[in-house]
Amino acid sequence: MQDVDLFLALAEIAGIFVGFGALIALRSGATADPAEVMFVGMVVWMGVQTVAGALAPVAISRFGVTGHALWLTCSVIVLAIFWIGDELVKRLSPERRAILAAMPRKARARQELVGVPFWLLMNLALALIVVGVLPVHEEALYFAALVLLLLFDAGLVLLVVVNGAAAWRAPVSGGSGAPR
Repeated sequence: MQDVDLFLALAEIAGIFVGFGALIALRSGATADPAEVMFVGMVVWMGVQTVAGALAPVAISRFGVTGHALWLTCSVIVLAIFWIGDELVKRLSPERRAILAAMPRKARARQELVGVPFWLLMNLALALIVVGVLPVHEEALYFAALVLLLLFDAGLVLLVVVNGAAAWRAPVSGGSGAPR
């Protein structure tokens, strides 16, 4: 594989986000606000996904796997981490479950639309690799997918820094806590 250094640099950048999220979590350990816990957890989770995705081709190529087999394997790994891993994180995080349960779908959809261009294009790039329609560009598509995931995480970091978790606090009607 040609661009080992490029993938390692991407993993290092994502690792900074993981560290940044962990630092926030440690420094604000007294916070009990589920939205803040969820936000920091998402920053760390997306950083971990990016690190895993960036290191996958470096590690797998050490076994002599090259070409389409390498990028197919790595793409399937990233897709599995993104979709299956996210489902597991949802089930394991009480804060995330609470926010998702309390927030009306319409309000949640408006806020989640910001991330759609990132994860949709990332999944499209990985799907193109899985299907094998652009074999000459698979390494570039894979790298682009990881950059999109990293930018998605950077956007979430920016949202945390600028707005805090206020944007994700679930609106309630009549003080009952029930979604509108």
